Amino acid sequence: MAKPKVLMVGKVNYAIEEWNALSDIAELEVCTSANRAEFIEDLKTKYNDVAAIYHNSVAITGQVDEEVLKNAPSTLKYICHHGAGYDKISIEPCTARGIKVANSPSSVDDATADVTMFLVLAALRNFNHGINTLRRGEWFNGVAIAHDPKDKVLGILGMGGIGRSLKKKAEAFGMTVQYHNRRPLSPELSGGAKYVSFDELLATSDVLSLNLPLNEKTHHIINAEAFDKMKDGIFIVNTARGAVMDEDALVQALASGKVANAGLDVFEAEPTIHPGLLANEKVMLLPHMGTYTVETRKDMEARVISNIRAGLETGKLINAVPEQAGMP
Repeated sequence: MAKPKVLMVGKVNYAIEEWNALSDIAELEVCTSANRAEFIEDLKTKYNDVAAIYHNSVAITGQVDEEVLKNAPSTLKYICHHGAGYDKISIEPCTARGIKVANSPSSVDDATADVTMFLVLAALRNFNHGINTLRRGEWFNGVAIAHDPKDKVLGILGMGGIGRSLKKKAEAFGMTVQYHNRRPLSPELSGGAKYVSFDELLATSDVLSLNLPLNEKTHHIINAEAFDKMKDGIFIVNTARGAVMDEDALVQALASGKVANAGLDVFEAEPTIHPGLLANEKVMLLPHMGTYTVETRKDMEARVISNIRAGLETGKLINAVPEQAGMP
């Protein structure tokens, strides 16, 4: 009996042994499509019998949406995404076609929380301005005196795995943590962090960390109206997705002093950065480095492969996305 086919869209860099081992139950193929148009055409011809896709290249597929899926073969049952955020895969049309989707949630928690904590400290301590003046040979020229993290209130918007890891790191620096989710966590998961409403989170946090997924409901959840509800001089960090925050509104809030400093690892139109952010030394900028470690990337790759194996062997994914909970 022929083995089901698994299509790698992108590349495995670290979990090579795990990928090769998958050949015991599947025929492995690497996508050679150069762009979205070619990928869609290849789904109808070269890849017209694949059972699962390892998804790790938006540059090739673009948004995995209705257009892509209507050209996908009927044999396609699983799309396993390399990453915690899966906003580049449209879940509703996948579900309608009976295609199960997995992501790699817990793999990224600690590495992303490390970067988040770095940006929290950089924002509070005004490190970016200090670094830039030093490189210009202007020792301390115009660098405003900064703030300690101790006794500051850190508000976490979206306390999933990354947010919970961040909570532990922030408490080690003496910060008090509060959070807002769609619903409160159990006492075991919250670890004693105070649950507050969205408006209270904005109004009472000294530092706000964005750690929520991007979807239709969270797009620009931090906008001009939200900034108006915040403390004057708040510090904001975003390691989630760029589009959960309106960057135009952030630029204005920085200019007015509503936001004292910011730390950003994600942007609305990556790799293009808003010029108002590039020009502002109150903003520490990183090029989406949240998961950029050997250990984390290997774990992410291995988790995708484990999801594919589970799907092919049992019909169930280990890390099915929440929107498909209960899908048979």
